[in-house]
Amino acid sequence: MSIVSDMLEIVSATFANDAWMMSEAFQGPAAWVMGALITVLGGMFFLYLYKHIPWIERNFESTVMVSTYLLIGVIIFVEVFRRFVLGVQAPWSTTIPPFLFLIMTWFGCAYNVKLRTHLAFAEFRSNMPRGLQFACLTLDFVLWVCFSWVIITTSTQVAINSASNFQILLGTDNILQWWFLVSVPLSFVLVTGRAMENYLEDIENLRSGEPLIKQAAIGEG
Repeated sequence: MSIVSDMLEIVSATFANDAWMMSEAFQGPAAWVMGALITVLGGMFFLYLYKHIPWIERNFESTVMVSTYLLIGVIIFVEVFRRFVLGVQAPWSTTIPPFLFLIMTWFGCAYNVKLRTHLAFAEFRSNMPRGLQFACLTLDFVLWVCFSWVIITTSTQVAINSASNFQILLGTDNILQWWFLVSVPLSFVLVTGRAMENYLEDIENLRSGEPLIKQAAIGEG
């Protein structure tokens, strides 16, 4: 019952928008159980969006990646020009780009799970018997869900601790670090959704007799 009461405390603190209470509540075994729920239910939510909103399925992660990449480039270009030509520089110009890179990287991880360019080993697996191929794909699915569970739980703790301590992004007056840090658990919820999407496709291919292992390349899709 202790874990259940701790989970209810987390939910209560979340709805109360009390970062300090959330930080206190999101400790111990309850955090891991809550992290598992967020992983599975969040993945199922995005799986539903992928199936019913084609634009999100095709473009969501890539749009975030390209947007943050362009924004990083613009900030660096403008601030380098201002520093060496005008002799001035925004104090946040060296702190915001790394956080934007964080967003780009982890959303990119979800994008490449979609493309199956992680844990692929396509040349090696294509020579395996069909049953062993499916076993490997099942292992991929389990690993991605487990990785996501660990990262969602731990990175959520980091984001909550940052919020409870009102950590300000260096060089700014009112931009909080947790606004960027929360992108890590969110991106791994997307990873879970993509892993679920791939595994459902694998099950369908197994039933229909379609090839289970296909060559994948970054940039396709």
